Amino acid sequence: MSESTAPQNPVGDAGETSRRFAGRTVLMSGGSRGIGLAIALQLAAGGANIALLAKTATAHPSLEGTVYTAAEQIRAAGAKALPIVGDVRNDEDVQGAVDATVAEFGGIDIVVNNASAIDLSTTDAVSMKRYDLMQDINARGTFLLSKLSLDALRASDNAHILTLSPPLNLDPQWAGANLAYTMAKYGMSLTTLGLAEELRGDGIAVNSLWPATIINTAAIRNLPGGEKIIAGARQDTIVSDAAAAILARPAAECTGNFFIDEDVLREEGISDFTGYSMGAPEDRLVPDMFL
Repeated sequence: MSESTAPQNPVGDAGETSRRFAGRTVLMSGGSRGIGLAIALQLAAGGANIALLAKTATAHPSLEGTVYTAAEQIRAAGAKALPIVGDVRNDEDVQGAVDATVAEFGGIDIVVNNASAIDLSTTDAVSMKRYDLMQDINARGTFLLSKLSLDALRASDNAHILTLSPPLNLDPQWAGANLAYTMAKYGMSLTTLGLAEELRGDGIAVNSLWPATIINTAAIRNLPGGEKIIAGARQDTIVSDAAAAILARPAAECTGNFFIDEDVLREEGISDFTGYSMGAPEDRLVPDMFL
């Protein structure tokens, strides 16, 4: 990955933002690598305690990182970390992660629904095993982790649920191209839409965040033609910077949104995104799906 020239504190002065998550506790699904880990590290740098629920007890043959190596990086950033080996598809694992996080840190202030599976096969080509995997991790996993965290979130004075999922764009091109994946990702987004309204009276912010462009992640690189696509990508730090900006906002004033990373940073006074690029000029970046 090329070195970023993006501002080190893109959403404010370092003195104002460096400890803005001090005392806050985050429970994230996934987070061993990629965008999830970038968000975890950004929040850790702001002083948050980070609990990660992930299956990656051991390294994947073609993917870097485990829940334990992610925890090491979080601790190196000066924060406390709780690595939890578990499967977001399993009710007992998720309940155990919530209980362990509350026991370790005294509560939960932020839930990040990051875990996601991707298969862009057409309806003819996708196996029902892969279909079920995407539904179980993306839609059901998001719903389950959010549901089981609610009691803890209600005890927080600035509770947030942030889900990495797209706006509910009903242009048929997306469902027509990748129906199984679109259904699974939109299940995550429907959870945002519904919970934001359901929990409005509880003061829990529920939002989604999606990148404007393709992001340099192992998931994209491992797709057919992925290395070529990555040439037009941005680094994952643009998403983590946007996530931190959202999660620092007052929950009562920030709910029910489908944020795009660029738009969030513009609201924070950032307009030059060239430092996030993997090398392509701005007009050659590859837009992400669903936009």
